[in-house]
Amino acid sequence: MQLVVARIGRAHGIKGEVTVEVRTDEPELRLGPGAVLATEPAATGPLTIETGRVHSGRLLLRFEGVRDRTAAEALRNTLLIAEVDPDELPEEEDEFYDHQLIDLDVVLADGTEIGRITEISHLPSQDLFIVERPDGSEVMIPFVEEIVTEIDLEEQRAVITPPPGLIDESEAVIASSRDEEAGADAAPGNEGGTPGGADEAASDGAGETPKGDAR
Repeated sequence: MQLVVARIGRAHGIKGEVTVEVRTDEPELRLGPGAVLATEPAATGPLTIETGRVHSGRLLLRFEGVRDRTAAEALRNTLLIAEVDPDELPEEEDEFYDHQLIDLDVVLADGTEIGRITEISHLPSQDLFIVERPDGSEVMIPFVEEIVTEIDLEEQRAVITPPPGLIDESEAVIASSRDEEAGADAAPGNEGGTPGGADEAASDGAGETPKGDAR
């Protein structure tokens, strides 16, 4: 089975190195020196990794035969594809390969059907499930343990507990109205002074998003 493990970004420096958008939780295994990777478009590869290093938080790779910036830049946006045994499983129990998650049914804890996972989007901050709903629309669900509470491969389903507004936007409006009313009730006697602290409380912890475990 072939899995996309990275996408080549811009050239770095003048000696053929490229930045890489990693799409695997096992870069040391999939993107180590000596690894031979197929590519998309196919005419670009296969590519053999010669060296790899981390610079300013980004993985830099150099491929055999790529010796200057012009050759490196020609590889931009190329997908790197590894051959993986379909029976191979991640080392950690709570981690999954993309192919294990695609086509899982997404349901609420009470069994209500939400849709089917059609794609995994790997972002720097977290992974997202792209879920196709029965009416053909799509919804993006962060793959974090607070929302995705269970992955059951035997039953072929992912159980979620979504916050208000993630699935139904009208729920977000109702929840926001309730928060505003609660803030007003909790801060009497503020006429002419600073408004109650509802907005401040809502911003606590912003930006602290756990990273998902799809590969």
